[in-house]
Amino acid sequence: MAGLLTVVLAAGKGTRMKSALPKVLHRVGGKPMLQHVLDAANEAGSEKNVVVVGFGGQTVKEAIGSQAEFVVQEEQLGTGHAVMQADQLLKEFDGTVMVLCGDTPLLQGELLAKLYNEHKQAGAKATVLTAKMPNATGYGRIIRTVSGTVRKIVEQKDASAEELLVDEVNSGIYCFERAALFESLAKLNCNNAQGEYYLTDVLEILGKENEKVWAVVADDYEQTLGINSRVQLAGAEHILRRRKTIELMDNGVTIMDPASTFIDMQVTVGKDTIIYPFTWLEGNTAIGESCEIGPNSRFTDTTIGDNVTAHFSYAHECEIADDVIMGPYVHLRPATKIAKGVKIGNFVEVKNSTIGEGSKLPHLSYIGDTDIGSGVNMGCGTITVNYDGKRKFRSTIEDDAFVGCNSNLVSPVTIGKGAYVGAGSTITKDVPPAALGIGRARQTNIEGWHDKRK
Repeated sequence: MAGLLTVVLAAGKGTRMKSALPKVLHRVGGKPMLQHVLDAANEAGSEKNVVVVGFGGQTVKEAIGSQAEFVVQEEQLGTGHAVMQADQLLKEFDGTVMVLCGDTPLLQGELLAKLYNEHKQAGAKATVLTAKMPNATGYGRIIRTVSGTVRKIVEQKDASAEELLVDEVNSGIYCFERAALFESLAKLNCNNAQGEYYLTDVLEILGKENEKVWAVVADDYEQTLGINSRVQLAGAEHILRRRKTIELMDNGVTIMDPASTFIDMQVTVGKDTIIYPFTWLEGNTAIGESCEIGPNSRFTDTTIGDNVTAHFSYAHECEIADDVIMGPYVHLRPATKIAKGVKIGNFVEVKNSTIGEGSKLPHLSYIGDTDIGSGVNMGCGTITVNYDGKRKFRSTIEDDAFVGCNSNLVSPVTIGKGAYVGAGSTITKDVPPAALGIGRARQTNIEGWHDKRK
């Protein structure tokens, strides 16, 4: 089988992260670092992804699932040793193996496609992606021949003073022809400062055998940056957020202050929407056109229609239809569906409920496990009492009902179509359509009570 597949190195612990979580699973731009790498590989045309795991391998497998096949590097003995673990899995493959690092979340598919295409056009046995770094400290240097081919890659700890002056560095990303790769891996030794099997030595071996070793320089060095610490993770987050806000603004979205706006890479936003400062749009959130979102709002895995106004609001795993007005201080919890034209005012929480078209939840209410029809008015301070300490119960409020202020609806209960609930009521029985339900004690006035207290 010819073509392109990838081997992604993801076995390292990442000690500088100081974390129990495998380094490649730390999230940036709304996704684990490793997921960004796999997405770029797929975009570049990879037919299969093989991930080399080690520390926290089971956790990595569970996070990635069927997106890749896995091999285990029991001991971390270097990058060359890591790739060796994929030998048996790739026995029947005779195409190009692209080796990627699982901690390079800034990679984009376009760059990887360029690397692969130039590798094939050059007729090389190996091609390395390089970058011109403003500060090359810590990176392996690319040592070229007079003709421009790669003679070797020397790691910083093994480099001479002259070699350290080179600013073209190894990104750790390569294309190899499979047979040449594994034949050269069999010839590696660990006679170096780290006592490891360097994948970079494969290029020197191929060069000595007069095989063509090529290099492709990345136009944007930022894409090749590896993440080894929390500080670098924050830097990558900043770069991804900058990319995303530029993409959205180029497509007709107004972002008042990109520096204080936090948008995950997979989020979509329609044109003419305005996003105010200190807004978080996370996960698979999708926002329609001509909305006003924020300030100080957070939406996670939420779908929002057109012409929605939402400020000082938090919603997660919800659906919000067109023309909804919500806020300030609204909390929409999972499995909530808000229909067209609904108005939700300040200090309202809605959980696992459906709110029908044109209904109003003005303020100071908790609506849980409730189906509300269209044209309903929920008075201030209304509570659906959905939990008896052991089980949750569901209630229904039918079209055009009116629930007075400071009412408790003890689930399960149904408020019929066009029915009224008197203010201050605790309703424990169904209210028939068009009826008035009142559930409160008669008022009693005790004369002279104040004097008796004295």
